[in-house]
Amino acid sequence: MLLDLSIRNFAIIPELDLEFSGGLTVFTGETGAGKSIILDALGLVLGSKADPGMIRKGADKATVEANFRISAASQAWLNPLLDTEGLLDEPGFLTLAREIRTEGRSIARVNGRSVSQSLLAEIGEALVDTHGQSEHLSLLKVRNHLSLLDRFAHDEAELRGYTAAYTRFMALKARLNKLQDQQRNATERLEMLQFQIKEIEEARLIPGEEEALRSERTRLANAETLSKLAAEALTALDEAAPEGSSATDLLGLSSQRLVELSHIDSALTPLSEQLETALTALSDAAYDLRAYLETLEFNPKRLDQIEERLDLFGNLKRKYGGSMEAVIAHLANIKVELDEVTNSTEQIAQVSQDMDRLLVEMGLLAAELSQKRALAAVQLSQTVESHLDHLQMQKARFMVQILHTESLDGLPVPAGTDAKTPKLAFDASGTDQVEFLIETNPGEGLKPMAKIASGGETSRLMLALKNALADADQIPTLIFDEIDQGIGGRVGLTVGEMLWQLGQAHQVLCVTHLPQLAGFGDQHYSVGKTENEGRTVTEVNQLDAESRLQELAAMMGKISPASLNSAADILATIQQIKSKIQLGGH
Repeated sequence: MLLDLSIRNFAIIPELDLEFSGGLTVFTGETGAGKSIILDALGLVLGSKADPGMIRKGADKATVEANFRISAASQAWLNPLLDTEGLLDEPGFLTLAREIRTEGRSIARVNGRSVSQSLLAEIGEALVDTHGQSEHLSLLKVRNHLSLLDRFAHDEAELRGYTAAYTRFMALKARLNKLQDQQRNATERLEMLQFQIKEIEEARLIPGEEEALRSERTRLANAETLSKLAAEALTALDEAAPEGSSATDLLGLSSQRLVELSHIDSALTPLSEQLETALTALSDAAYDLRAYLETLEFNPKRLDQIEERLDLFGNLKRKYGGSMEAVIAHLANIKVELDEVTNSTEQIAQVSQDMDRLLVEMGLLAAELSQKRALAAVQLSQTVESHLDHLQMQKARFMVQILHTESLDGLPVPAGTDAKTPKLAFDASGTDQVEFLIETNPGEGLKPMAKIASGGETSRLMLALKNALADADQIPTLIFDEIDQGIGGRVGLTVGEMLWQLGQAHQVLCVTHLPQLAGFGDQHYSVGKTENEGRTVTEVNQLDAESRLQELAAMMGKISPASLNSAADILATIQQIKSKIQLGGH
């Protein structure tokens, strides 16, 4: 649950520190005082989108930090996520923080370490569930009804199994479409592939050949210069003119003299051996240089052959990838494609068989998923109607409608599941089309939720749905932002009772304008606006028994003996309701 919230320089809140208890916490105050700003700050630390406009004027940044105590169930769910990111810290506690800077930068932190906004949001979703006017709209959208039913049904394992099979099916379908496209263009494509394969194979490419040819071309193109320089080097080294001596001659003479000297003075023996080694190396170099000279030739025909070969390489590279490695890789790829085109009929037949087998498997998985959803639909309908009855909508009917559409390309239904519909249309979520229907007045008939006209009825329906889903979920903290919109005082007492009971299993935070609802709070914060040095500031105070009576009276109008008596009556009535519930009554 949420233990505390620290806010700095956020909107009209310069500095605010709040501590929270379990049960139901209510926020009251005039419109615009800052109640929703506090929830916005909490939303920011839970991963919602950051906006530099949230920073208080004159400040360079806004910061929000929240500390949570984590239950064993939540810890088990969060541990793999936190461990993967290296965020595990003190077991049982978690700190989330967010910082917004004026230049637009936003920093998210978990246990003091920087994380992405998406990871912060993923963690936040496991800790807090917020229900406000935007969720009203969300619940009215039919496309969201299936996921809500799945939440209530706890069918994650069945949905995961079906989704995995659906993913494999779509991959096979893409493969089949490719093969069919290839078959339709088979003749033209076959000729092109055969031409490309022939062109590349006739080149008889050898890895490294291009580099070797370029080196040989350089030697042939410079054969005359190379020959002249090599000959001059060889002459100086080992082929002296009649009137001179070569390097080997001179070195040989020097070596002979040193041998003679070493016979007289043995101390010169090492030097004599060094010179003899040098003479051997020089002789070897002369031999290699002479051999190199013999390889040099001016061969215009060979040069033309090399140029022609290199031009062929250049042409292939321009066509098929920019390098000889790419050309060789392209050859391997088009050989595979040629095989696919040539054998497309057989491959199409094989893929079709695989798809048919997978459709049967998916049909079984979808039927299992549908069965669990159908059972949950009945339970959800009954649970919502029970909540609506408690919310003074005793004659309202609620139904989770599940429909299927027949399709020749659909999933085969297992024997006995639906004799009239052998195949059902399907998508990534299965074969079920889910919509919530409501009848608020007898005789009107069940209608889509979006067609409900009364704002008060919509609020009560949303609260009933939220309570039903909250019972199914294990999210520790629930937030209700002005859930009492369009609701009068009499129903407000019931809504307050429902939220208070919800607070026995969850931590509940609620922003309200109804004193009948606010009176149920186990913790009560009053939110107001003051002026400080010419600037508007949000001020939050936790109320004790006396100040709470004053606040409830003010919520009914001007504080007077009559309104104070009414506030006292509300608190007395609420205490009676709580005592009755605690004793096992209703």
